[in-house]
Amino acid sequence: MTTDQIILFSLFGAVFGLLLWGRFRYDIVAFTALMMGVVLGVVPTKDAFSGFGHPATLVVALVLVVSAGLVRSGAVLLITRTLVDASRSLGAHITLMGAVGGILSAFMNNVAALALLMPVDIQTARKAGRQPGLSLMALSFATILGGMVTLIGTPPNIIIASIRQESLGEPFKMFDFAPVGGVVAIAGLAFVALVGWRLIPARGDASLSSEDISQYIAELTVPEESKLIGKRLYELYPEGDKADVMILGLTRDGKRKYGQASNEPLRAGDALVLEAAPDALDEFRSTLGLSLADSDREERLNAGGEGVEIIEVVVPENSRLVGRTVKAVGVAWRQRTILLGISRQGRKITSHLRDTELKAGDILLLLVPRDTTSHVVDWLGVLPLADRGLAVTENSKVWLAIGLFGAAVAAASVGLIYLPIALGLVVIAYVLAKIVPLSELYTHIEWPVVVLLGSMIPLGSALETSGGTELISGALLSLTQGMAPWIVLTVLMVVTMTLSDVLNNTATTIVAAPVGIQMAQTLNVSPDPFLMAVAVAASSAFLTPIGHKNNTLILGPGGYSFGDYWRMGLPLEIIVVAVSIPAILVFWPL
Repeated sequence: MTTDQIILFSLFGAVFGLLLWGRFRYDIVAFTALMMGVVLGVVPTKDAFSGFGHPATLVVALVLVVSAGLVRSGAVLLITRTLVDASRSLGAHITLMGAVGGILSAFMNNVAALALLMPVDIQTARKAGRQPGLSLMALSFATILGGMVTLIGTPPNIIIASIRQESLGEPFKMFDFAPVGGVVAIAGLAFVALVGWRLIPARGDASLSSEDISQYIAELTVPEESKLIGKRLYELYPEGDKADVMILGLTRDGKRKYGQASNEPLRAGDALVLEAAPDALDEFRSTLGLSLADSDREERLNAGGEGVEIIEVVVPENSRLVGRTVKAVGVAWRQRTILLGISRQGRKITSHLRDTELKAGDILLLLVPRDTTSHVVDWLGVLPLADRGLAVTENSKVWLAIGLFGAAVAAASVGLIYLPIALGLVVIAYVLAKIVPLSELYTHIEWPVVVLLGSMIPLGSALETSGGTELISGALLSLTQGMAPWIVLTVLMVVTMTLSDVLNNTATTIVAAPVGIQMAQTLNVSPDPFLMAVAVAASSAFLTPIGHKNNTLILGPGGYSFGDYWRMGLPLEIIVVAVSIPAILVFWPL
């Protein structure tokens, strides 16, 4: 081995060792290794930051912003709200959620897909009276499997396409991964839905519970020309049950109606009195097309600025709100702020929210202009609670968001426009249409992942340039000398899958893909099946909670231990290998 090869292998060994140790965050480890590579002369100074402008890095960042826009527009809610039913059996629920998760993760980052569906799954488990851990692992695995189907579903596919372009002159296209990835995803989802979830041991209560989330007394208004006008209040109860919202009554002309309010035909301007958590309240509002306030106040709130946001605040003893109502204080006209709900433990609220005298200790749900949040909090003298990422679903823009994204994917799929450019245009359109507020544009990007990619790509290129990947491929070929190419392909897949279970799948892909190309060239066969094997294997991290971020996300909420994952993960990985090798040989012949 040359000096450069020894240094690079040492750097990669140190990176992998530190990632396994877990003491330091992966982006810091990768960036430190990059800086060391530059200082030691194995990474040219001019290429040190080339990874941050690499198409793979940009696509990952853009996909996360687009995913946020699809959430904010209500596009994802449109899919899930009609499908989730707590009365279904656990097997049926896992089958349905797995299918939805798989489809979503094919067209958006699979981490984002899980982040969207995990609260839905937890809420459904709570309604059904079962532990979230019985279904969360199946959902995580389903979103990982679904990400294998398209170019943008998971970072390894994006990296594989970029490496193919650099090495062979042309990248994989949007749906080139679909034949193999689709077969693997279908087989994996079938196993997870029919058998896999039964292998998960029962656990105690998860760390998240409904008691952790404040239930608010809130009001939503029936707007002009609403489809609800003329309907009776009791007809909304099924939608309330589905969204986990309790409909308490009706307020008309500032007065709470009691008694036969459930039989009262709804009119424009009526306010429904509800009890719900913030997310459930937003789901209920979006589903039925209700307004957050009367039309005049909502128009004033939305006029100008960067949109609105929901905040939770607690009223201390010295707040100007204590002993007064929000109407008397002038919260609406002075601060363009709307009171959405009040959480008052152990005490009933019988008056109109705006006419309710507030007390110290009350928790308020406020809708405020995004650019004046800190000023409103200071002016009211309230204390903000920890940010739970609450947002107002802009359901009026749902079809615009879906149309823009669909058009971009279609144009990129047929080669009309380069995918990073298409996604960049979608992001610009989302910002201009205020689907994604400008102030939130960068908050949705997972910067540690960007730093990891930007740091590892130059190191991977240096390893290939120095001949390091040729050494690794030579070692694997020596191990499989005299064997058929499909056996060599299987060995590469198993080795890559094993690495991905204990390392970040991005780092694994950057090392394994060039090795696969080198092995194919040595065997004088097409490199495409080897790249497909690496793509599938790098995404198949099912044995541990550290192999894939989705597995890490469910660790706490599901109440899992480190050793729970292999129970379903090991047979799933065996199935992935058994299914993918024949599929690769059929769709991407050697």
